[in-house]
Amino acid sequence: MEIKEIPVINLYSDGGAEPNPGKGGFGVIMYYKEIKREFSQGYEFTTNNRMELMGVIYGLEQLKAKSVVHVYSDSRYVVDGIEKGWAERWRSNNWYRTKTKKAINYDLWDRLLILISAQEKVTFNWIRGHAGHPENERCDELSLAALNGEDLLGDTGYQPNQLQGDENGEGEFVQRGYQKTKENAEGDPCRKCGTNVVKKPTKKKKAKPGQTYYYEYYLLCPGCKTRYFLDEAKRDIPPKNKSRTI
Repeated sequence: MEIKEIPVINLYSDGGAEPNPGKGGFGVIMYYKEIKREFSQGYEFTTNNRMELMGVIYGLEQLKAKSVVHVYSDSRYVVDGIEKGWAERWRSNNWYRTKTKKAINYDLWDRLLILISAQEKVTFNWIRGHAGHPENERCDELSLAALNGEDLLGDTGYQPNQLQGDENGEGEFVQRGYQKTKENAEGDPCRKCGTNVVKKPTKKKKAKPGQTYYYEYYLLCPGCKTRYFLDEAKRDIPPKNKSRTI
């Protein structure tokens, strides 16, 4: 009797929204042996955490055979939600985090738990974002390109009254009035952690085929490393100069 080899998959994912909430996107890289695949998708209006969850969900949905999957994400919300059992506990309580409050994003947590149960084994591993990790950086690029693309989908499960800001125990994110905050200049507070953002020039690189604009600079939060790309920093690339370095 032939014993079939169980595939081992490495799944890297990143997602975000600009602003939060706002246009969002996720990027995914999947490895099976020497085979590499990339995926991304943008959304019209969503949140950082929903995109972090959607990236992992989309990746797992691509699997055709029962596999051992190692997920790598820079989102504590996603990693701790699974590894510390928060999502399982919320589901066992009919998705109530407390006696009166539903868990935020329970529609996506439910999808994720179902997908996990369909695999041989799934582990979640946290990696530090924006720290030079090749796959994490590439996923970030994919997610940004997706949210700035044209084929944006509607996030039908997003509930605007459940704005996600600072963590408040068991991975839950609660409203803290961040919808009134908008980073326009160096020194403004970050929506995610409140640290004052700093202005950073973008690295010079060759424009990609079809690229019509680039960002001359962005705002970076020294605390949580969130990056903010502003319309006023966007620069058009003249058609005849698209091959030049930007």
